Amino acid sequence: MRTGPAARSARGKAGAGRVLPRRFYERPVRRVARGLLGCILVSRLGRSVTAGRIVETEAYLGPEDGASHAAFRPSSRWLFYGPGGVAYVFQAYGLHACLNAIAGPPGTPGCVLIRALEPLTGLRVMGRRRRLDPAVLRQSARGLGALTSGPARLTQALDVTLRDNGRDLRRGPLTIHVRPTGARPAVATGPRIGITRSASLPLRFWVRGSPFVSRAPTPRPSS
Repeated sequence: MRTGPAARSARGKAGAGRVLPRRFYERPVRRVARGLLGCILVSRLGRSVTAGRIVETEAYLGPEDGASHAAFRPSSRWLFYGPGGVAYVFQAYGLHACLNAIAGPPGTPGCVLIRALEPLTGLRVMGRRRRLDPAVLRQSARGLGALTSGPARLTQALDVTLRDNGRDLRRGPLTIHVRPTGARPAVATGPRIGITRSASLPLRFWVRGSPFVSRAPTPRPSS
């Protein structure tokens, strides 16, 4: 896939490598959710470059998963059964945008919710969008966590809204890039957060020890 100067510049600022190909997403949803950890989400929305390392995700399956929109939100199903690597953006409680990546083998519904990022690029812009006191950002990881630790926070910080529903995550102003070279992050798993249906399924994945995870329950080690 060809990329223009703006896209190459955004990658360089974020320390991101090549864009994840469609075949990355067209695998079992659990594998995609784990594989996204450490990858770089880059936004060129709002005329600014903002980016962060993905440190927390949740997998949502097909109709058999009671918490999945494929099971109870018919209007979203056209996306769930479409090609992988497409953004699915919805409003939680009618208030907060949440960013998901459609995932799963072709014809198999599923998506991955991006729950938290380690902010890397455009921190001042993120802070303005989040209406945070600049002093908060100087409080090391704890302060930076206020930018992108949580699905609603990160979409606000990266200027992701409902207008981005259906975007191709392989091109355009919102892309996900391979993780920088190096050791794979240690991964922990546990139940998803803030749901009542299928709440016990261990479909939440996060980078063990990351201070940017939205919530840190007692982890279940995962190889």
